[in-house]
Amino acid sequence: MPIHNWRRVHAGAYHDFHTSWMSELKKQLNKGLLPEGFYALSEQTAGETGPDVLTLHVDSPQDESSDVPAGGTAVAVAPPRVSYRVSLSEDDIYTRRRRTLTIRHVSGDRVVAYIEILSPGNKSRRAALDRILDKAVAVLNHGCHLLLVDPFPPGAFDPEGIHGAIWSQFSCSTWQQPADKPLTLAAYTGGLLPQAYVEPIALGAVLPDMPLFLDEDWYVNVPLEATYMEAYTTVPRRWRQVIEGDAGQRS
Repeated sequence: MPIHNWRRVHAGAYHDFHTSWMSELKKQLNKGLLPEGFYALSEQTAGETGPDVLTLHVDSPQDESSDVPAGGTAVAVAPPRVSYRVSLSEDDIYTRRRRTLTIRHVSGDRVVAYIEILSPGNKSRRAALDRILDKAVAVLNHGCHLLLVDPFPPGAFDPEGIHGAIWSQFSCSTWQQPADKPLTLAAYTGGLLPQAYVEPIALGAVLPDMPLFLDEDWYVNVPLEATYMEAYTTVPRRWRQVIEGDAGQRS
């Protein structure tokens, strides 16, 4: 099933789908996709433009060894299959904008990664986009990892897409969003020198699996297409007709 043009529907209809998609992702992660010791919780940030967040926790500090736990994939053995891998240079360390924020779950378990699916409101105003950027920078600076899905094209406040906006907070280098692939999937590793695994996609494209890093050196692949399809079955027929109409796939 190709990714749809969600600008065709009002915010409430998209939010309903967004909630279903997050629920399907959580279900798949907790049904065995995550290695032993990891679990997914669905949390919501208060505020009009705050995105829903799928938060991963580990119940004890991670082992410093480089062994890959059961269910994980080593980057050295099977690098994530994306079109671009973007790394920071040593010089970029000195130009990074630093934030101070410790992100923990209320239970005291250590947060290791986030999944974010953006909504139109996250990019509708400069202040709303700044919230996303501040959060992404804080997460990565804290050593956590991030998988971000943006099913909306660049706007006035992110002319090079959400990855371009995030990467500009870390690097002097520029990112140019492919004109024919305006939507963005991006997986980030946190720490002193974050890395980005970016897959620009076109409206109407099938969603590929994307890596969710649980450590800088290993990840699990998240089934975006399968979970998207399952969530889409819950969309009311009234809105499916709007989305799937002849005009529904136009950008």
